[in-house]
Amino acid sequence: MTQRITPAMIANAASALEKLLTFSQPADAVLSEFFREHRLLGMRERGFIAETAYTVLRKKRFLEKLLAPLVTPRRLILAALSHVQGLSQRQLAEAVTAAEAEWLAGARIRQEPELTLAERADLPDWLTERLLTTLSEEDLLQTARGLNQGAPLDLRVNSLKAIREEVLVRLVGEGIAAEACRYSPLGIRLKAKLALQHHPLYLEGVIEVQDEGSQLLGFLLAPKRGEMVVDFCAGAGGKTLLLGAMMRSTGRLYAFDVADKRLLRLKPRVARAGLSNVHPVRISGENDTHVKRLAGKIDRVLVDAPCSGLGTLRRNPDLKWRQTAESVIELTKKQGDILASASRLVKLGGRLVYATCSILPEENENVIAAFLDAHPDFRRLSAAALLAEQGIGVDCGEEMHLLPHVHGTDGFYAVAMERAK
Repeated sequence: MTQRITPAMIANAASALEKLLTFSQPADAVLSEFFREHRLLGMRERGFIAETAYTVLRKKRFLEKLLAPLVTPRRLILAALSHVQGLSQRQLAEAVTAAEAEWLAGARIRQEPELTLAERADLPDWLTERLLTTLSEEDLLQTARGLNQGAPLDLRVNSLKAIREEVLVRLVGEGIAAEACRYSPLGIRLKAKLALQHHPLYLEGVIEVQDEGSQLLGFLLAPKRGEMVVDFCAGAGGKTLLLGAMMRSTGRLYAFDVADKRLLRLKPRVARAGLSNVHPVRISGENDTHVKRLAGKIDRVLVDAPCSGLGTLRRNPDLKWRQTAESVIELTKKQGDILASASRLVKLGGRLVYATCSILPEENENVIAAFLDAHPDFRRLSAAALLAEQGIGVDCGEEMHLLPHVHGTDGFYAVAMERAK
């Protein structure tokens, strides 16, 4: 960061952070509301506020230990700029008081505090303890370092409207640094974060913003033309759009969700993508009449289950402070119920994919183990083999585990199963 830092920028960042630290709402929603209340802020100021506040959320434990016993939003912002983003005293001189300048100068030469493992990982104690049941301390720290980095901006090319190489040429021709994603045949990774909602490629439905790991879930399901497919927890429909394009807008693709608002947001996206095979359906829950009516008739079902989201900390660092051990227990019960219900839709020989953006075994392996024990009519398929059939080489064995520090994606878990009898 080489831009000029003003007193107003520090004050606004501290004000936004104070709201974020209540953890009453998702961080992106809090910042959106803050920017609506401060409409005169320019793009440069907004970028500074968001980046600095998110730095604090990522490194909160370290910064609090550094500042103890006097921890305030303003001091957290200054410490993040100085100790994490590496700004010099000269760069901050205009924006701080004389007392703050003296404190920052002293802080630079003081020995850093001794940290516990959880503080070194910058994770809550409960989450660190859970991860240590399956990871060594070194693996945990590597995982945490990956999750505590900012995420790149990944795009997915709509294969109904373009091929990836054409889009890459166009982006590079416009001076946008872009490259093909490592795994997804439809993925493009930008080297800088850009606001693309007004770009012609986005408005024409040629590209969508979607993490590469999320794209791979579609290839794990691998729907074919003319099939009956259900996206059981569709949300705003990022994966629905991918599945529809993979089906070449043929067959019938049901987008199930319990929230009307999310499905309403899906409709204009479907239109922009040029899809005619998507049928959004609001369901009341896993035992809705639509589920009963379609039982045993569906070729492929994707269950991207509601989860803790702890694999997305690169984008949503507030989640590690908003989730609790108790909230995870509630989620695992819901995940098991949803998976059992969705499995009733699958026809003989059909495929069921369970996925989360979590890194916790209780939301992943434990849910699958309980499901397979209770449903001997399903058998597990090799995720690596299914992806290899489509020219995607991911060394992941039967289960797909994706991690930022290994794969450069968000943290994902997915298992593909087939109804065998």
